[in-house]
Parts: sequence; structure tokens; C-alpha cells
Amino acid sequence: MLSPQNASRRTREICGMAPIIPVLVVEDPAHAAPLAKALIAGGLPVLEVTLRTPAALEVIAEMSGVAGGIVGAGTIVSPADVTASLAAGAQFGVSPGATDMILEAAEQQELPMLPGAASASEAMALLSRGYDMLKFFPAEAAGGVPFLKSLSSPLPQISFCPSGGVGPANAKDYLSLPNVLCAGGSWVAPGDLVKAQDWEGITALARDAFQLP
Repeated sequence: MLSPQNASRRTREICGMAPIIPVLVVEDPAHAAPLAKALIAGGLPVLEVTLRTPAALEVIAEMSGVAGGIVGAGTIVSPADVTASLAAGAQFGVSPGATDMILEAAEQQELPMLPGAASASEAMALLSRGYDMLKFFPAEAAGGVPFLKSLSSPLPQISFCPSGGVGPANAKDYLSLPNVLCAGGSWVAPGDLVKAQDWEGITALARDAFQLP
């Protein structure tokens, strides 16, 4: 059994490894390992593979075998996703929101979770359960930098990983906030570069993202 406090401690460690967590939608498992290697080479070792494609679990399994990477499963929306992600080799999970069923499954199966919140009430509910490292999603649509900045004074014990609408134009603004530890973004692995297998191009984007703070 993994306590929420220990889960948040682990996700906080993971989120502190790099300023940007690539949010990956991968269609072809053959791209998994070289994509992971390209991102890690650019300084981004924490990889979130979203469960949005039929290949996602196989991609997690392939990336989990790449040295130096910390692979998590994103878009976890059910207890079954928790079980499947763990079986594939995920070391952490990310959810767009949070439900008792998902959190209970993750705690019982010992998958550290980064649960999502988009309001002060949601953040406070998760804090009362023991989670103090949260995903802020959808970041731009939910109020962006001004909203997160406004939460830093009343809820200083909570740190966030904003995701959703975060890109190279605004990532620095998020990362400058005292309650933001890292941010999630898909721009470091654009679909056209992945399909073209332009791993050097992806490494360059990752390197730029690593130097953002």
C-alpha cells in the first residue's frame, strides 16, 4: 500500500528531474525506444506516454527498457488503466483529474500518481487526502499563469505541473512561478518529426526545453 504522502514525495522527485515532461502520443511502437533515447539525450528523462492510442501500453513497455528514462502513463481515467500501466512498466501515473476509485487503485497497487486539479476546491480536496504535488490541467483553459499565481499564497504547500496549452512561448512564465516545479508539453516531440524519425531534431527541441528555466 502506497500512502498519498509517499506517492506525492515520489512524483515530486520525478517532477524535479527536468523542467519539462514530454507528453507523448505515440502511434507506432517501433518509434518508442528511439524517441525515448532522443528526449533523454536532450536532457528530458521523464516521459509521459498518454493512453490515447492502441499502441500506448506497448510503447510504455518499450520505453521502460531505455536506460536513463523514467516512464509514466498519462491520461489514466480508470482503475483498469492503473493496472494495465503498471503491468506495462510505468513508474508513475498522470490523470487529467482525480477520482476516489483511481486514487484508491493507485495506492493499493503502489503506482505513484500525479492527479489533476483545475480549481482551488479540487486542489484542496487532494491536499486533504495527502497529495501536494498535482497536475494543473487544462492549464491555459483553466486560467493559466494568473490562476496558478493566485493559488501560491493561500496554498503554498501545493506544487503543480501545468499541462494543456503549455508551449515554448509561455513555458517560462509557468516555470517562473514559485508553486510550479515543472510543466508538461507535447511540442518537444511533434508528430511530424516522430513520423519522419528525425531523432536529432527532437533531441534539439528537448535540449532547448531543458534550458528554459
